[in-house]
Amino acid sequence: MASINAAGPALPRYDDLPLVDGTDLRHAWDVFGRGDSLGTLNHLTDERRLAALGCARTGRTVSLTLPLDRPHAPPFGRDPLVHRLYQANGFSWGDRIEHLDLQGSSQWDGLLHVLHKEVGFYGGHRGEPADAPQLGIDAWARTGIVGRGVLLDVGAYLDARGERDALGGRAVTAQELAEVADLQGTELREGDVLCVRFGWHTAFAALDRDAGVGLMARPRTNGLSAEPATAAFLWDHRVAAVVSDNPTVEVQPGDPAAGFLHHRLITMLGMPLGELFDLDELAEACAAAGTWDFLFAAVPLNLPGGVGSPANAVAVL
Repeated sequence: MASINAAGPALPRYDDLPLVDGTDLRHAWDVFGRGDSLGTLNHLTDERRLAALGCARTGRTVSLTLPLDRPHAPPFGRDPLVHRLYQANGFSWGDRIEHLDLQGSSQWDGLLHVLHKEVGFYGGHRGEPADAPQLGIDAWARTGIVGRGVLLDVGAYLDARGERDALGGRAVTAQELAEVADLQGTELREGDVLCVRFGWHTAFAALDRDAGVGLMARPRTNGLSAEPATAAFLWDHRVAAVVSDNPTVEVQPGDPAAGFLHHRLITMLGMPLGELFDLDELAEACAAAGTWDFLFAAVPLNLPGGVGSPANAVAVL
């Protein structure tokens, strides 16, 4: 039976992290230092990045990033891409992006993406994003997000159980993530970039434009449960970042009683979330090879003070 490594002794377990007064939210603001701008990307040490090179066994590269004009309806009413070509002179052409919502396609949610209305951003920084420029996406651009990637194909797991509607709003629990890992024979290691495929984008792409626009106004998707157990699972396994193929990582519509996973992970733990990644080809390749780990590499935009960024991610198998 596959195992999932227990958390290392150097850092506190999730249940030992301090609570924000009056909430069930545990924070890690002091774990990496109060001036920290990397959050759980601190798990991507030089040694772990070097070890991750061994996960590239064939040299095949798989893009994990959708074209910038997909999905055909950006989430939450965000504006679509506007791309223009122009003739720069008599022998060359150029192009410009006249409108690009950095979180309209495959994207990273940075540490300035969400704040808790009472305690602020990651680290307890209050005010506007401009008041905490050290938390900008450029901090991640300077290091890159490079390490061992692991795919958990939750979509295939649910399909096998007869639950084939990726748009159904099904909450996937931490226990089910562990079951998928066990069924795949997959071990999670400290510093992994955890990629979770729900099969959402394939289901969404089959909708016509009007249906897609309607769904994206208030997205409906299978996703991770927002309960504390999910945050505990990810923190205690020292996951560096979480990536999914749906627009929110967490289940939508959410359950107010369970809370908001973006707060639990981004604001409280400093954990990057990647949304709308293209994981279908990767899932096919991993299933064919019988191995579910790979070298993961992404470099967000070096945008000072940025809230988010296009994914710019690949897997090397």
